[in-house]
Amino acid sequence: MDRPLFQKLWARDAWAGLPVHRALLTPLSFLERTLHVFPEKVGVVDGPRRFTYREIGERVYRLASALRRAGVRKGDRVAVLSPNSAEVLEAHFGVPQIGAVLVAINVRLSAQEVSTILRHSGARVLVVDAALGDPAWGEIGYERFLATGSPEPFAPDVDDEEQTITINYTSGTTGQPKGVMYTHRGAYLNSLGEIVEAGLRPESVYLWTLPMFHCNGWCFTWAVTAAGARHVVVPKVDPPRVFELVSEERVTHLCGAPTVLVMLQSELPRPDYRFPQPLRTVTAGAPPPPAVIERMEALGAVITHVYGLTETYGPHTVCEWKLEWDGKANADRAALKARQGVGYVHAPELRVVDAELRDVPADGETMGEIVMRGNNVMKGYFRDPDATAAAFAGGWFHSGDLGVMHPDGYVELRDRKKDVIISGGENISTVEVEKVLFFHPAVLEAAVIGIPDEKWGEVPKAFVTLRPGREATEEEIVEYCREHLAHFKCPKKVEFGPLPKTSTGKTQKFKLREKEWSGQKKRIH
Repeated sequence: MDRPLFQKLWARDAWAGLPVHRALLTPLSFLERTLHVFPEKVGVVDGPRRFTYREIGERVYRLASALRRAGVRKGDRVAVLSPNSAEVLEAHFGVPQIGAVLVAINVRLSAQEVSTILRHSGARVLVVDAALGDPAWGEIGYERFLATGSPEPFAPDVDDEEQTITINYTSGTTGQPKGVMYTHRGAYLNSLGEIVEAGLRPESVYLWTLPMFHCNGWCFTWAVTAAGARHVVVPKVDPPRVFELVSEERVTHLCGAPTVLVMLQSELPRPDYRFPQPLRTVTAGAPPPPAVIERMEALGAVITHVYGLTETYGPHTVCEWKLEWDGKANADRAALKARQGVGYVHAPELRVVDAELRDVPADGETMGEIVMRGNNVMKGYFRDPDATAAAFAGGWFHSGDLGVMHPDGYVELRDRKKDVIISGGENISTVEVEKVLFFHPAVLEAAVIGIPDEKWGEVPKAFVTLRPGREATEEEIVEYCREHLAHFKCPKKVEFGPLPKTSTGKTQKFKLREKEWSGQKKRIH
């Protein structure tokens, strides 16, 4: 019998010259191992399509060799514009297999924004979902393109673990997106971190409620594969479909921003619904209000709260849970779990500092900027050395997020620098106000910004989305806040309606500010 695929591939000694105690770190090795251990296991479910890992491996090699035959060379960029699909997952392995760089593009961007990214990245090839493409571009069907390649495995064209594996363009909550470069080494280590912190096992079933184009799905594209677990793909978050798949596929894991959790909570199959099995739910993207965590865990979910940025491969910190917290009241447990926590097991370098890069007191009160360095930080911004130098000033990556350090060494995010409201000389954390609003029984979602005020410079305003069938007035919302906050922190105005968001569920506060500050000069701090 011929040797297994994994052994055959590595016997070729693709990385000759390394000492015996070294191997290059690349997530491409995860697929090879899983092909060796679980070749006949169903690895990907995408609608009616079900692929074994052997079939996925063959498709990955077909894609890689087809791209090479089409003229794609090492270091070239290959862009993908598609919602979650088996094809996007395959690209996470097939593109870097030939040493090329994957550029996964947000499908909710405008045509002009997509065009800007394509030009800036210099992509040689664009793989686009048929529903998003323009027939005038001309096209080659994906399956037809795969047929031009070979399923025969070959060694990856990776000779340096610092080689760029992907470029992720920032999501657009601020201004012009920047191309964040990930390395093979960083993606490998972050994937291992996800396995540890999310508790992935071969028997795990992961539901893709998180876009694969967002930080490469927080590296779960590679992590789930490494664990030999099953990917269940959905193109978008549709709560009824999510609940169906959780039951039908026995889903054990999913990820999403707090807004995804709010969507699920607001569209339960029935009032007394609970998940049919424990559902490990990893949430990040915005500080999750304790009320959202409490409601989700009441449904039988186990929340893992993480925090990070595109520049840190997605999650960099986790609210590592301690057994002694289990006995606390639900509200107290949720408040503890709402903290951003400590660095991942492979990325412990994390500080809260003042403007001079000095650590702030660990008193849970003194605010400073959260900075990181080490294994989980990007290589830099593609073709933007000035922005890279600014982000790495002082030898640390500057997140732009303000937080506090608690006495137990756990960080807690208080606000983005640009979101802090300075009213009459007092700093107001919009996150603190939003946490209170989420506890109001009629509030589904909320966002707070500063609006112009002649006397105080600016004052808080709340934008609120109400739960279906519930009512509340501006006066009721303000009075509720006055019962739970210092009065100067309370919204002076409340506006009801849907919130503008990115495709990953982050509220686009800059759009709210643009409307409120139109024609006026917004202060800079």
